[in-house]
Amino acid sequence: MAITLQMDESQNVFGDPLIPCSSDPLTGFFRDGCCNTSDQDPGSHTVCVEVTEDFLVFSRERGNDLSTPMEAFGFPGLNPGDRWCLCAARWLEAQQADMAPRVFLQRTHIRALEIVPLEIMRRYAVDLN
Repeated sequence: MAITLQMDESQNVFGDPLIPCSSDPLTGFFRDGCCNTSDQDPGSHTVCVEVTEDFLVFSRERGNDLSTPMEAFGFPGLNPGDRWCLCAARWLEAQQADMAPRVFLQRTHIRALEIVPLEIMRRYAVDLN
């Protein structure tokens, strides 16, 4: 029996169509390059970020090593400058510790707003004029 995951409507935080976050490395809960989500995504991998060395260290110190490759899972490990769909709660935790990476709002899923206020993310936006 095949299990089908149903994604939520793909809108960004502005209600516009969600733009892909990264195909190299391939990101997203569904590994579709977008920060799509659904009820099957308990971590809400909805915030598209540009990772930094400081954030990678921060995440590793909290038990989520994103820089070490895990070939068994097809995960190449992240490097500073990579884009990645990050869990909204982890991004907020990093922001509160002054370690948050910058955010691509047009690539961030609207459901991130259930956890992180838009006005906070705007301060870290890469893609606003």
